[in-house]
Amino acid sequence: MCGIVGYVGAQSALDVVLAGLRRLEYRGYDSAGVAVLAGDQVACVKKAGKLSQLEKALVDDPLPGSDATGDGHGGATGIGHTRWATHGGPTDTNAHPHLDASGRCAVVHNGIIENFAALRDELAARGTAVRSQTDSEIAAHLLAEEYAALEGSAPPGGARLAGAMRAVCRRLEGAFTLVALHADAPDVIVGARRNSPLVVGCGEGEAFLASDVSAFIDHTRTAMELGQDQVVEVHPDRAVVTGFDGAPADARTYRVDWDASAAEKDGHDSFMLKEIAEQPKAVADTLLGRLDPALGTLTLGPELGLDPAVLRDAEKVVVIACGTAHHAGLVARLAVERWAKLPCEVELASEFRYRDPIVGPRTLVVAVSQSGETADTLMAVRHAREQGATVLAVCNTNGSTIPRESDAVLYTHAGPEVAVASTKAFLTQLVACLLLALHLGEVRGGPGDELRAAARALGRAPEDVASVLATMEPVRELARGLAHQETVLFLGRHAGYPVALEGALKLKELAYFHAEGFAAGELKHGPIALVEPGLPVIVVVPSPVASGVLHGKIVSNIQEIRARGAHTIVLAEEGDEAVVPYADHLIRVPAVPPLLQPLVAAVPLQVFACELATARGNDVDQPRNLAKSVTVE
Repeated sequence: MCGIVGYVGAQSALDVVLAGLRRLEYRGYDSAGVAVLAGDQVACVKKAGKLSQLEKALVDDPLPGSDATGDGHGGATGIGHTRWATHGGPTDTNAHPHLDASGRCAVVHNGIIENFAALRDELAARGTAVRSQTDSEIAAHLLAEEYAALEGSAPPGGARLAGAMRAVCRRLEGAFTLVALHADAPDVIVGARRNSPLVVGCGEGEAFLASDVSAFIDHTRTAMELGQDQVVEVHPDRAVVTGFDGAPADARTYRVDWDASAAEKDGHDSFMLKEIAEQPKAVADTLLGRLDPALGTLTLGPELGLDPAVLRDAEKVVVIACGTAHHAGLVARLAVERWAKLPCEVELASEFRYRDPIVGPRTLVVAVSQSGETADTLMAVRHAREQGATVLAVCNTNGSTIPRESDAVLYTHAGPEVAVASTKAFLTQLVACLLLALHLGEVRGGPGDELRAAARALGRAPEDVASVLATMEPVRELARGLAHQETVLFLGRHAGYPVALEGALKLKELAYFHAEGFAAGELKHGPIALVEPGLPVIVVVPSPVASGVLHGKIVSNIQEIRARGAHTIVLAEEGDEAVVPYADHLIRVPAVPPLLQPLVAAVPLQVFACELATARGNDVDQPRNLAKSVTVE
């Protein structure tokens, strides 16, 4: 969600910070602000609304000593923020940065400070006026107090500001990232993190702090990941990392394996369209080096680094995830139970640790998260590890928290996904989960011929996805014709059921209207009451060859809803002629093994949702009320 950018160096901090905030717009936000050191004072501007509102305000009333038109003048130390409202509505006052009472200390904050009410009352008792409705402003006042308290024991500057930050962090409860500057400490910014992402960018004579490497990828691809409960004091030429207790701490430096061009639209009208088009490559990259498609053999074991005995002796698998990743987990369950013959549960991470889940040393927990920072999933990971379970992360973001706190990680290689609604991240999560299920099947002595055949078919997935994308114009036309609708239902069975859920979620996210996915067998147990003349119903049909019994049952479902006047949109594999008489619109996908069908069936539903939402005039990259990475519970 909220985006943070900090800069210290020789360039105009205002220009660098604004450019970084533009790169973080995809995360979702409702207000934005900046603070820079201008001489011996802090200059701050913040506005509700999009970043363009902030930029207009800076042009109309430039900050002291700076020029928002980008002529290179202005302070060389600054911080900025795009806010997604939690405490307090999206107003100018509630926007970040927040200043202390003297106006000399500025703070930006991601996350939620759970004990803010008690801290606010303490400040009020000392006569400090809190101007906003946020929990974040509390941190600015506390930081200024702690900085002043260190007078006499530490000279003004970065070390003193870092010491004050450590003292504040020890008092805070909840999840937070804090980044701050102080008028008494030029050429330094200080950051801290607990359960919320923060990364350092290391340039030549300049340095950055951000919630995401995309904020500084134009300037450097060398990054430093901060660990849990750490404070970093960032100078143009160095970064000093300590724990909240003040003890020196290590931080891993790594190189970002994509450049700025990967986060550009590349001629597409939206990031979402670009990312849909990138799916064949993303799937191929996730398979690369892990599977020999000709032989149908895997080479996953050394990469995971888990003792094979842990996998052989596991009594069950539990997948924990949220949203789209949860739908990938539902497919993983089918694959694990089929190929590894292991019981597999799929849990919403937000519910997992609140119901006394039965996990232990012989449980393999698979945590699926695109960002690796999803707060609900991270808390579930920690709970699972406390119970002695082995945790394997499926993640797209190198160096993020969930992989670091897991026993093993299987990275997807989707590259940066900017659009809030997940597309290529979902397909690569499916691929990673299928690879894991195949690996479990091999280690546990599963059906060799079936595993090899499935692996060979998985190796053809990039070509299958590309063939679907080449036939999407009729789907786009259909979507434009249904843009006036207010409800769409989705039906599926077996592996088609998670696809139905994902298709409905995409429409909810992008089109802002009622969409529901159902297991088709449940239709007559209630949902059929929703069917009325003209209602669009999208049905994901299983293979008539590989899933003959289910195919016949879902054809019966189509007949039931068509008899009640529904507008049937049928997604079926090539060669399936039995569905033709019952389809008002027919969408063809390649014939693949049943457990691989979601890889091809999800793509038309992504295109459908994107086109329909665009026809309704919606911003498909930044849907209302949503954020890309949900870093608060």
